[in-house]
Amino acid sequence: MPSFIANAPGGPANPSQPDNIITNDGFFPDLNVAAMRDAIRLDGTVTDARLIAATVDAIIFVNDQVKELKASALGAGHASLVAIPADQVNRQSVLISHYLRAVYCTAKADLIERYKDYDTTATSLDDKKLVGFLANGPDEERRNAQWAISNLLGRHHVTVELI
Repeated sequence: MPSFIANAPGGPANPSQPDNIITNDGFFPDLNVAAMRDAIRLDGTVTDARLIAATVDAIIFVNDQVKELKASALGAGHASLVAIPADQVNRQSVLISHYLRAVYCTAKADLIERYKDYDTTATSLDDKKLVGFLANGPDEERRNAQWAISNLLGRHHVTVELI
């Protein structure tokens, strides 16, 4: 008989985090924790507190990676990322989409790495798939984040190594 395990909900909003919005530096967009949870498909096993901590770290990392873009935009008179002229998809600047993807993927990679030790005893086919995801997931998410950063900076996705 299959067992049912209910995951805890994300939990109530953190009182120090009004409306579950993580404020950014004013140039880059603020992030909505609930929208991020939905976008990266996180269940309730990751609490809001852990998601917020991983997201803050991801914002710091991504903002540092694209600081030249920010300096250049501010120098050109653009007060925010959304103010930079760019193509629009789904009524949103593609630059915002790239930025959010970079932050989301970086945070998700961090969360996957932290949950690796959660349960790696593969007792069923589903568990074996999960263990495989936990092993490869962070690398794939970091790759996706780097591609999003490259897109944001207008760079190509080429990586070359000398053997």
